Amino acid sequence: MAEIEKFLADSNTLWVLMGTILLGLSSGVIGSFAFLRKRGLMGDVLSHAALPGICLAFMLTGSKNPFFFLIGATVTGILASLAIHAITRYSRIKEDTALGLTLSVFFGIGIVFLTQVQHSDQGNQSGLDKFLFGQSASLVGEDVWVMGGVAISLLLFSLLFFKEFKILCFDPGFGRSLGFPIGILDTVLMIMLVVAVVIGLQAAGVVLVVALIITPAAAARYWTERLDVMLALSAVLGGLSGALGTVLSSLSFHLPTGPLIVMAATFVFVISMVFSPRRGLLAKAIRLARVRKQLARERVLQSLYERREQGDFGDVEAEALLHKSPMPPRRLRSALIFLQKNKWVRMYKRRGILHIRLTEEGSVQAYDTVLRQRMTEVWMMHESEIGGSIRDREDGMVADHIPPDIFDPLWNLLLRHGMEPKWNPESPAAPLREGGISS
Repeated sequence: MAEIEKFLADSNTLWVLMGTILLGLSSGVIGSFAFLRKRGLMGDVLSHAALPGICLAFMLTGSKNPFFFLIGATVTGILASLAIHAITRYSRIKEDTALGLTLSVFFGIGIVFLTQVQHSDQGNQSGLDKFLFGQSASLVGEDVWVMGGVAISLLLFSLLFFKEFKILCFDPGFGRSLGFPIGILDTVLMIMLVVAVVIGLQAAGVVLVVALIITPAAAARYWTERLDVMLALSAVLGGLSGALGTVLSSLSFHLPTGPLIVMAATFVFVISMVFSPRRGLLAKAIRLARVRKQLARERVLQSLYERREQGDFGDVEAEALLHKSPMPPRRLRSALIFLQKNKWVRMYKRRGILHIRLTEEGSVQAYDTVLRQRMTEVWMMHESEIGGSIRDREDGMVADHIPPDIFDPLWNLLLRHGMEPKWNPESPAAPLREGGISS
């Protein structure tokens, strides 16, 4: 409690907190557009390219005014962006190589300028080396006002041109056909990215500021498919990371704020990557385990059905099932337990060997499984001819039921290829049924 009262009573800490929250908000929004445009590494290049601009601004003005630093860093950032564009357009060098070249060249020039400043008469008072790794504790009211004004301007600009940036991110070719100035929009977005990088340099530093731009956007992408929701969520996560890093820094043993902000953003990203309901690793692992279990059950039913289709109505040994459909024995046991629980198979041991037999209900289920599998095969062979879709729109998996509108065409294709199920458990002596899958 005393630590919280001390935190709230420290005006400088509150300035830093306000500055990092505003920085996180604007970085989250701009970072979302950069993330969707696959410009994550571009942010890293721009942050390193800002260093020579900051040094030049100090060398020319002799002042540490953040406004001059913003101008200098913006100029060198734009130059770096133009250099990358020129290299990729007028040479055969790929974009990743151009990014690496530009980053190293501009950062090298920045280090040369920084060394020159430190050996000058004003070197001891410059403090420009703090821009390498950031020093949020040095933020004062004037810095926060500049940072806040620029951050709010970026947010308003993003809101004003939301539709244009949305087209730029998802379908620039379609936008160009509608008359949108895609080239100008891309340049504007690049300048906004430069400005977002520059205002974050003092808090996070040249090396770490790119994490504050890309990490909240990458975390937000795990939670939503909508761009507007992603922008809002990315801004909230960025602001939350900034606040969390600042609070931890003020309550800990003089740990630097910038790296703690990045660690907080990374923590939020890891939580999103693991626990998001649809894209998260945990959800994917659960879906994968569920699919593997389902496939194991279907392969057992398929093997049992195909033996009857070939005229063998005897019981089947477990080893024969494993030979026909290789799978881990524990997965086969799990599948058989499920099938027995649903009364689709009967199991018994004779002389220590496990035997399996289809029940009447299991025979119907096996027929439906094989029919759906074979219809899926012919649909994949004739997808352009048949049309429709048997895949789930959300996860892309094959649906559990064949859509009624394409059932008859698929059945005709089965007959054409001789792939129709040859044994019908509901009427073994009657012709094969048509028109639908029984449940």
